[in-house]
This record gives sequence, C-alpha cells and structure tokens, in this order.
Amino acid sequence: MKRQNPLLEELKKVLPEIAKNADKTEDLRKVPDENIEILKKVGLHKAFLPKAYGGYEISLPEFGDCIAALAGACCSTAWAFSLLCTHNHQIAMFPKQLQDEVWKENPDAMASSSIAPFGKYEETDGGIIFNGDMKWSSGCDHAQWAIVGFLRDNAEGAKDYCFAVIPESDYRIEDDWYSMAMKGSGTKTLNIKNAFVPEHRIQKAKDMMEGKSAGYGLYPDSKLFYSPYRPYFASGFAAMALGTAERMLEVYKEVTSNRVRAYTGAKVHAAIPAILRTGESTHQILAARAFLEKTWEEHAVYAEAHRYPDRYTLAHWRTNQAYAVKMCIEAVDRMFNAIGANNWLLDKEAQRIFRDCHMCGAHAYTDYDVCAQIIGREVMGLEPDPSLL
Repeated sequence: MKRQNPLLEELKKVLPEIAKNADKTEDLRKVPDENIEILKKVGLHKAFLPKAYGGYEISLPEFGDCIAALAGACCSTAWAFSLLCTHNHQIAMFPKQLQDEVWKENPDAMASSSIAPFGKYEETDGGIIFNGDMKWSSGCDHAQWAIVGFLRDNAEGAKDYCFAVIPESDYRIEDDWYSMAMKGSGTKTLNIKNAFVPEHRIQKAKDMMEGKSAGYGLYPDSKLFYSPYRPYFASGFAAMALGTAERMLEVYKEVTSNRVRAYTGAKVHAAIPAILRTGESTHQILAARAFLEKTWEEHAVYAEAHRYPDRYTLAHWRTNQAYAVKMCIEAVDRMFNAIGANNWLLDKEAQRIFRDCHMCGAHAYTDYDVCAQIIGREVMGLEPDPSLL
C-alpha cells in the first residue's frame, strides 16, 4: 500500500516557482538562495533530521518521491538539496556531541560533502589535523558544515575509510564548478588547510554500514536511523533520474503533439515512430519507478524493524538504483533523439533534461559497469571485489 506523503503534497505547491528559476540556477552555477528558502519553508530539509531536533524522520519511499518530483522541476536544485538532506541521516550516526554542535542552536543547519577518501591528515592530541582540496561538494554554498573522506591508519596496520565533519569556518569554497550538466548544483571544491578535527567528529564508514557507529541506538523509537548510511546517501541519484525521465515524457508529448515536419508539413505525433518511442519510453519509466519503489520500500521495512541487511540484500540495494538510472537514461535518449533539432537550443527544457539525466548516471555510485559486476559476483556466489565500491 502506498504511504501517505503530506510533505510531497506541500512540495508540489512550490514546484512551479522552482521550475521558473531553472535557467537562473544554471546561470548562477549554484542553487539560488530563493530556492533554498522555498524548500526550507516546505520543510524538505527536515526529511532525515532527527525528531529530537524538530525533524520529520520520513521514510525513504516518501523522500524518493519528493526528490523525483523536485528533479522534474529543476534537477540541479534536486541534486544539491537531496544531498544536503541525506547528510542529516549520516550525521545522526555520529556522537550526540557532534549532533548538538550541528543542530542544537540551528536545527536548519545542513552539511555538504566530499566523501571520496582523498583528504590528508596528521594525528594530534584529541583528533587529527586535516588538509585537502576536497572536490565535488554539491550545495556547499548553502551548508554550514562539510563531511569529508580520508583513509586513517589503524592499529592493525591497515587503513580505515573515515569521515570527518568540519565547520564552514575551517574551509574556503573554491568557485570552480563549470559543468556541461547539473550546471546549477554548485558542486565546488572545499579548500581545507590545517583544520583540527576532534575525535567526536570522526567516524568509520564501515561502522556506519553495520550499526556500530557512535550514534547507533541514540533514537530507539526511530524508524529511520537503524539503517546503513550509504543507501540513504545515494538514494537521490536514482530519484533524480526518474524525475527527469518522467518530465521528459511530458515535454516530449507536448513538443511532438505540436510539431510538423519542416519540409513536408506532416504532423509528427501520429506517425508510427513517435508512437513507438512514446510507448516504449512510457513502459521503461514505469518499470524504473516500480523497481525503485519496491527497493525503497524494502529499505523502509528493514529500518522500521531495526534490522540491518545481509550482504546479498545490500548488493541488491547498491545496484538496483543504478539499473533504474540506466533505464531512465535509455528512455530519455529514445525521446530526445527524435524530438527535433530545435530542442538542442539552450533555451529549451528538453536539452537540459537530457544533460542532467545523463549526469545522474555519471556518479561513482550509479556507474552500471561497476554495479553489474557487484551484483553478478554476488549472484554467482563469489567474494566481493574490494576494487568495486
């Protein structure tokens, strides 16, 4: 049974305003301040915020539907804001001391991230000294904190993949986001130099995947925080691909319905190729939504039961969303290839949707070449390949 989603109903009321700002968002190369304020008034930033700080703690299916709808209006805004939201889920796995630092005085505070473990560090009393030019920090212009990745030596002589949480006072944003797609996501670089990070702001990624982090069990009545961080962190990528594909279907129908062949005057919408493309794309997008909804609902059921997934289940969660993105991109390509040369012009919505949907499939987590290997090895009973994230 479909979950009720009052947050989605409130969000739908402001989507026309977000859509009007889509060109401005691309021109600014970041999400406009007014978009952030609109979405905060709706309360979307509270989706994964603990109730202890005034959050909603909505389920992943509810959140996925919201992000898909937002992406249909402006995918750049959805990309940045989705990550700002999902980072709350990750921060809730840190110690209470860190959570109080982030949210006690400002429950609207948000964090961007650069989680690839490229940061450099030195051990010091009570924590580490962190340095790095941390790239790909979407939405950082609107964040008060940053979650950054690094590899830390452990007592066994190996390295632990870790996250450090750093306040905005300890980094500088480098305005270097010039991209072909997702132009307005503001995915810039954080320049961090000699930032002291105390131990309570550091957690191991592995612990966050296995219910062993310092924040585990802080909210015993929660139906959200008994779950691994990574599927929630990555949930928006597939939701955005779905939202852009659903919007492309609407645009394609509208454009094609009014289109005539330039040299013959023939109407396009009743032609067999247009009908075939519409039909197959419709089925593919519906299949992607059904597949994602089933996967999201499974996430929610596990979280509500305070149950962590086994390796086989986690492999499916890890890879299902990438296959859904693949289907959405195929559907978008099928329609865009036949929508007409006029829609390559930069003032046309279709070309923006085409670019942004492809970007949804370019993230390391949605790389289907990687995901096909992960699920293939799991189904064949082989050990996981550590070179595959």
